[in-house]
Amino acid sequence: MSLYAAYAGNLDARLMTRRAPYSPLRATGWLNGWRLTFGGEQMGWEGSLATIVEDPVEQVFVALYEIAPMDEESLDRWVGVGLDIYRRARVRVVTLDGEEPAWVYVLNGYEGGLPSARYLGEIADAAESAGAPHDYVMELRKRPC
Repeated sequence: MSLYAAYAGNLDARLMTRRAPYSPLRATGWLNGWRLTFGGEQMGWEGSLATIVEDPVEQVFVALYEIAPMDEESLDRWVGVGLDIYRRARVRVVTLDGEEPAWVYVLNGYEGGLPSARYLGEIADAAESAGAPHDYVMELRKRPC
């Protein structure tokens, strides 16, 4: 099994049980040196899409899932890897047990544009359900949309 670090809607473990039913939540942690942002406005149905970019002073809350081989392809399809919307990137996640190598989905588009209020609310709700700190969730809820 490989480790997938979710940072947007897939932070929600209930949602992930539908998208990747054989892939349990393992832990939560942080991507240090990365920032949550939005881009690819022309690729989404309702505004810009979530992605991460390197930023030495920022961090992104993530949920680590042990992705079973039978779930990898369906998860790739769900996020649009085959449509060239997202690609995989390797990262290191800091958890309470130490650092873990994992992969994330990164948008194949330029940073910029605003997400819809519904999409941003979905991400904030997912972060809250995954146990993100209150200030992190509130920062998400206050972002422009």
